[in-house]
Amino acid sequence: MFGQVRTHQSPTGATLSWRHFPATIDARGILLVSHGLAEHSGRYARFAEVMAAHGFHVYAHDHRGHGATRAPDAPLAMFSNRNGLDKVFADIKAMRALAVAAHPGLPVILFGHSMGGLITLNAAETDPDLYDALAVWNSNFRPGLAGRGGQLILKIEKALKGSDVPSPLLSKLTFGAWGQAIKDRKTDSDWLSRDEAEVAKYIADPLCGFDATVSLWLDLMRLAFAGARADRLARLPANLPVHLVGGSADPSTENGAAIRWLGSQMKARGMTGVSVTIHEGMRHETLNEIGREKATADFATWCQSAVSKADGAKATAGKVAVGKRS
Repeated sequence: MFGQVRTHQSPTGATLSWRHFPATIDARGILLVSHGLAEHSGRYARFAEVMAAHGFHVYAHDHRGHGATRAPDAPLAMFSNRNGLDKVFADIKAMRALAVAAHPGLPVILFGHSMGGLITLNAAETDPDLYDALAVWNSNFRPGLAGRGGQLILKIEKALKGSDVPSPLLSKLTFGAWGQAIKDRKTDSDWLSRDEAEVAKYIADPLCGFDATVSLWLDLMRLAFAGARADRLARLPANLPVHLVGGSADPSTENGAAIRWLGSQMKARGMTGVSVTIHEGMRHETLNEIGREKATADFATWCQSAVSKADGAKATAGKVAVGKRS
């Protein structure tokens, strides 16, 4: 099951480490999971089991520079020394191809948390025909002036030190600042969740919590600024089901304000399938927060609705095609 780590060779040259939880009832769809920064796919086992029980084949891989994925151009904390984002998107396409080959004909939902959400939206905008629904959780596409300042800092660091070294300053301005925003914190990682046991697991995990390189931070900034642009959103089908989730106490998304903003941007571009949920009191890791059971159950219900719409759209398209041939 999900505990078994497998490998898949991507066309980018990466050996992707991935996990799978097959649907435990009649399959309704495929769920591709995109994890967050400085973590890995293994942390999604509980989520995968629940989604499998609702009829979804769950696939999750470690992104370049994370977990057990290996690539000659992607050391720890770095997508690649060149064209990192293109390679990340290509890796996701490789995982999609693997899943679709195993389960042909099923709708595909792309799910991403935090960094994974940044990747999810941008990947869908790059290849809009490949995904039947999107779920973007706990991601900030409104970095604003602070983000521009961060980009300037990173460019200076790149010129002085290179791009393959950590950026302690960006880590301090992001992870550090978010940790400081939790007034009753017991650890600097308490901004992730109110569940102390889950925070302790994160801290103890040797594959979590590392400092991102200058290169990786620059790639993340590109994702954040690009994803919500009007020309990028216009590439997505107007009726694409999109599930946006945040927490009202998540400092990395302005306590959910950035999630609402993304939803309003999408709706302003004529997207009719967008839903926005801000969970009261939750911090950054919705799937590891107090109240995660209901959040996951609600998501499973949304997924079932999304794949039903996708099935209906495919059936309609098939009838139109038959009509044209006759």
